[in-house]
Amino acid sequence: MWNGADYQQRFDALAASGVDVHGEATFVRAFAPKSVLDAGCGTGRVAIELAAHGIEVVGADLDESMLAHARELAPGITWVRSDLAELDLGRTFDVVVMAGNVPLFTEPGTQDRLVAGVAKHVGSILIAGFSLDRGYSVADYDQHCAQAGLKLAERFATWDRAPFQDGDYAVSVHAS
Repeated sequence: MWNGADYQQRFDALAASGVDVHGEATFVRAFAPKSVLDAGCGTGRVAIELAAHGIEVVGADLDESMLAHARELAPGITWVRSDLAELDLGRTFDVVVMAGNVPLFTEPGTQDRLVAGVAKHVGSILIAGFSLDRGYSVADYDQHCAQAGLKLAERFATWDRAPFQDGDYAVSVHAS
């Protein structure tokens, strides 16, 4: 498992050096959501930034160390410990975001269940960004989204919307 405080230190150091660590949140905010589910929220970096802009956010993750750190940083946000494949919050969100390679932290061969689990919460769009050099392709992801009733709306190579041209990273937007 992870150590949430150690994980967060990496992003704190990047931010202190002047690196913008909020690209994912900026990308999500462009869709003007009122509510966001940060699926695989880790220490809450994306969720906390979205909440700072007045967006209602719920963060969900399986790792208790990550969630404990998120709770310390932002006790006013709802943090839920759950396997995303089994997540059932009984509601939908304008945007569901999986930032930070979430499908790659899922047991290989179970990504279809991950996508189905988060897709239950999609009110409008699902956004996911992940590396494509670890055995899970955009074709696989698109198929899993289609099985969950979602259609590809747009795809980029980065969180700052660089055009996707079959590189090693993709940010995909699927609509319900």
